[in-house]
Amino acid sequence: MLGRTGCAIINISSMSAFKPLTKIPAYSAAKAAVSNFTEWLAVHFAEQGIRVNAIAPGFFDTAQNHALLFDANGDLTPRSEKILGMTPMGRFGEPEELAGTLLWLADESASGFITGIVVPVDGGFSAYSGV
Repeated sequence: MLGRTGCAIINISSMSAFKPLTKIPAYSAAKAAVSNFTEWLAVHFAEQGIRVNAIAPGFFDTAQNHALLFDANGDLTPRSEKILGMTPMGRFGEPEELAGTLLWLADESASGFITGIVVPVDGGFSAYSGV
């Protein structure tokens, strides 16, 4: 990437980096490290013209966590009900919904002066206080 223009590194963090999930402390700590390292790298590479940002997905229905979100009958688990109760949009994200943020951060003409941020893609989860 050195010596080239328009380069961008996009890391994948998680909303659990901001609000640690109670049952997976190691995952939350690792994602907090990704967010912190993203900021460090952004400063380190800024003079070389390399932008570094991250996406922090909220809760998405993927193969990895489907069994945590839905029971064998396809009904919401108690965990899912808690999650959706804290997500203003009232639904899980679809993996395709990460693409717009990814493309925006990768596009020099759209985000050329953006570096060192972690963008929540979370249906409002990070904005909701629960009150």
